[in-house]
Amino acid sequence: MDPLLIEQKNEMTSHVIYRMLSQTIRDPHNRDVMRQISAEELKHYQTLKGLTGQDVRPDRLKVAFFYVINRLFGLTFGIKLLEKGEESAVDVYATLLAAHPQVAELVQDEETHEDRLIEMIDEEKLNYIGSVVLGLNDALVELTGALAGFTFAFQNTQLIAVTGLITGISASLSMASSEYLSTIQETGDRDRALKSALYTGLAYVLTVSVLILPFLLLANPFASLGVSLFAAVLIIFVFNYYISVAKDTPFKRRFLEMALISLGVSGFSFLIGILVKTVFGIEV
Repeated sequence: MDPLLIEQKNEMTSHVIYRMLSQTIRDPHNRDVMRQISAEELKHYQTLKGLTGQDVRPDRLKVAFFYVINRLFGLTFGIKLLEKGEESAVDVYATLLAAHPQVAELVQDEETHEDRLIEMIDEEKLNYIGSVVLGLNDALVELTGALAGFTFAFQNTQLIAVTGLITGISASLSMASSEYLSTIQETGDRDRALKSALYTGLAYVLTVSVLILPFLLLANPFASLGVSLFAAVLIIFVFNYYISVAKDTPFKRRFLEMALISLGVSGFSFLIGILVKTVFGIEV
């Protein structure tokens, strides 16, 4: 397919996506910026239409995808993910400059989009990402280790689930309390401290729920542990991908670091469970 037609379709799709996202923003300034960028994408479309002489429709599947992404993961993640596609458009336009000098303006516009978008974004959830990391990381490390130890020591899925749930809820309350006290000591802001504690506690509880669920659904404790560890790695993958896109941080190193720590603690705890059962002869 003609590269010009492909980019023309992409420009129309981006125009519709930015217009759609602008309708979800409450802040008047941010909403106006999004509408302006949407208008620029439409102008790009009209420029390319002048070169191709054809009309093209937006990619409705891509529009629907970014609508869902925006609702699930927030405006920042959705925009950053969309901007990664804008980077590839700049490369395509660079190859077309010699034959079509008109696209020079499009290249300049595309290169300024990301900076303007970054300046306008201020999502509350990203301001508390440190609290989420604390709750998520602590739950993954502590509970995967505990579940591994419980699995060999008890070998009873219901008992493992109940013990893990009690351990997880108690730890989440402890972590939330510690985060509240730590934040209020650092900032003196009770509202911020409370929100930090809520983000930490919620991240912990949600992680605990996902990790314990296999023990409630499966009869075999070792199969349950395997599914739970897989879920832990999946959580680490999704969370680190989200952070890498939203905060422009390296993905691979952070993902491998968190995964190795969680799985390493689980393996060590499993060995402790074997040792405890062997030495004390505990049968449940």
